Order: sequence, then structure tokens, then C-alpha cells
Amino acid sequence: MAAKYRVGVIGHTGRGNYGHGLDTVWLAMPETQIVGVADADDAGRNKAVQRLSAPHAFADYRELFDKTRPDIVSIGPRWLDQHRDIVVAAAERGIHIYLEKPLCRTLKEADQMVAICTKHNVKLALACQTRYSPLVQVIRDLIHDDTIGKVLEFRGRGKEDRRGGGEDLWVLGTHILNLMNTFGGDPQWCFATVRQDGDPVASQHVKPGNEEIGLLAGDEICATYGLDDGVTGYFGSHRNVAGNPRRFALQILGSKGIIELTTGYLPDAVLLADSSWSPGRSGKTWTRISSNGVGKEETIKDPQHNLGNIAACRDLIDAIEQDRDPECSIYEGRMIVEMIAGVFESHRQKSPVGLPLKTRQNPLGLL
Repeated sequence: MAAKYRVGVIGHTGRGNYGHGLDTVWLAMPETQIVGVADADDAGRNKAVQRLSAPHAFADYRELFDKTRPDIVSIGPRWLDQHRDIVVAAAERGIHIYLEKPLCRTLKEADQMVAICTKHNVKLALACQTRYSPLVQVIRDLIHDDTIGKVLEFRGRGKEDRRGGGEDLWVLGTHILNLMNTFGGDPQWCFATVRQDGDPVASQHVKPGNEEIGLLAGDEICATYGLDDGVTGYFGSHRNVAGNPRRFALQILGSKGIIELTTGYLPDAVLLADSSWSPGRSGKTWTRISSNGVGKEETIKDPQHNLGNIAACRDLIDAIEQDRDPECSIYEGRMIVEMIAGVFESHRQKSPVGLPLKTRQNPLGLL
């Protein structure tokens, strides 16, 4: 291990900012030191210097790389048009990466990012914080121990707020698809429909998405995936039909019951030990799952909502030292983009499509 890992922080105030705590996480990690910050916005850069006690600041992230020579860079901007270029520049210099999700806008960009990181043996960890939750292993154990029997299907939904549909799929569905992939394995195919104002999406519905997502369409998404062992995964999102509490979660339905979990480092997770899946008929009740197991009190506290980032960054450092992939790696990031692109390509083809896709550009541009 290095005496201290040198960390550069990149934000872009007004264009995705610094992500969800990807700047301040390093202040909680004594094994690291922030050596500089880059932000093209003058006011935002000055605030970041104060917030992070950064000794150096730059408008251009390339200067940050060349003048401070960090071991790791934290790429915070949420706007996706910036991700590919910054990742390529960092990887060419051998700098390891912690990146805000989603990975990028298209599979072509994802392939370029994977190629450059592989060439230079650069480790990239994606900030999908639920993947680093201790509850993930608890749920894996429950599935392995046959607590819910044979897994029959996965059901996920987005937040279904004003972003419902295509934007929800990209911004929040990222978390659900990643969890589906984690528990269900790599998808082999996707069959989906995308609608706008009640009609199948066509070329006239395609517009540039918010926050530079790229071409986007649809206020209603219905997608089915073929996962390992013949298990089916489903993701749906409709605009402006959010639940209270939210339906934004993944359900794992088995022959003996259901596990449901939301997102975050300490997600709400519950078990229904009921083969009918109907507590109204069976009289069964949901039981909470904590990091300590089913029905046990949660002893981990996360008042600053920062433990997920800390766990991800410590795993990234372990991955560097052990020369392995991070828990949520660039390959998982590309799979998320694959699953999203599969929705729009299946809609375009009006049929199921195999994954990985043959087309690597945004399928909406081909309508």
C-alpha cells in the first residue's frame, strides 16, 4: 500500500456538479489525501477548494492529472457527455477511477472506456452504492439457503415521478438493473416496448435527454429480460404515477416467498415467507432484513449517508492492491448500458434482441 493514495477530484458546477458525495468521501478516508480539484466553473471551483481543503485547483482536468499526478481520480459530474473523455484521459495516464453512475451514453462509448482501462490495467469503480451494502450478501445467502425457494422472477420499477419512462430507466433504473444483474446473472435477451402519450415511440418522439443523457424518448417503459437458469426479469416505469411509499425497488420472487429491497447503502429490505405471495389471503407478514439477518435490528448507522461511498472507495483501493476488479466494475457499468440500450433496440426491432447488442450506437437514432 502507498503511504497515502493521492486523489484528484473532478466536478463541473452547473453541469452535474460533484455527483452524490464523490468529492467529500475522501475526507473520511485517512489512507488518502486530496491533491487537487478541477472544475471549469470559477465559483464552483473556489467553493470546492474550501470544502475539500484542496491545495491545487484547475479549470482543466488534464492539468490536474499532469501537475498533481494523482493515483485515483473521483469523477463526479452526473452529466454523461463528460464521462467518456475524462475516463480516457485518466486511463491513458494510469490513474484509477471512481465514477458517478451511469457509466456513459452509448455502448460505443462503453466499449472505448473498457478498452482503454483494460489496456492500462486501470481499475474503475462505479458509484452504485447499493452494490457495496452488507445487505447484498445477506440476501445472496437467503437465496442460496433456499429461504424463498426456487427463484422464479425479478420485478423492478423506477421512481415513476416526472422522469418516468426513458429518463427514469437511465437515471434510476440503473440501480435496479444492476441489482437484477447481481442476483440474477447476465441477461441473454431483452424484449421491450416504449410508448409516448399512449403511442409507440417513433422518430418524432426522440429528443435530446436532460443532463446530456443523449437521445431519449418514452413516458412508459415495459421491459423483460432473460436471465440465468431461465429466470425472467422485468422492469417498468410510467410517468407521474409514483407510489407512497415509492415502488422504486427490486422484488425477488421465489416459490416459497419474496424478498424486496430498495436502494442505498442501507436499503429497506423485507422478506415475505409466503408461497402464495398474498399476505391478504395467507395471513403472513413481512419481516425486515438488516445487515445482521432476518428480523434482527440494524446496528450500522449512516447519518451522513456517506458509508456507501466509503465502502466503494475502500473496495477500489483493495482492487488496486490485489489486482482484481472492483465490486461494481466498468464491466458491470457496461452491462447496465447494455440492458438500457436493449430496451430501445428491442422496441425498434419490434422483437426480442440478443444481448450483447450488435448495434453499439443509441438505437433511438436509428428509428
